[in-house]
Amino acid sequence: MGKKVDIEDLIDARGVAAELGLTHANTVSQYQHRYADMPRPALDLGERRVKLWLRSEIKAWAFKLEAEGRNKPGRRPSQ
Repeated sequence: MGKKVDIEDLIDARGVAAELGLTHANTVSQYQHRYADMPRPALDLGERRVKLWLRSEIKAWAFKLEAEGRNKPGRRPSQ
């Protein structure tokens, strides 16, 4: 049996981008390859098809980055 999720917690790439402060939703797939610890989609229907993440997992990951002193991927350090 698969994982049970609250459908209100599901977000698409645009939602992930918003949570991470990214400008473009298409950047999310690049971060999936670049950051091994980034949460994987809860639902992935295949290449060029819908992917949905759990907002709670994305928020927790963003919090972890900040707690470890790493910037969120989409935010450049201030100079």
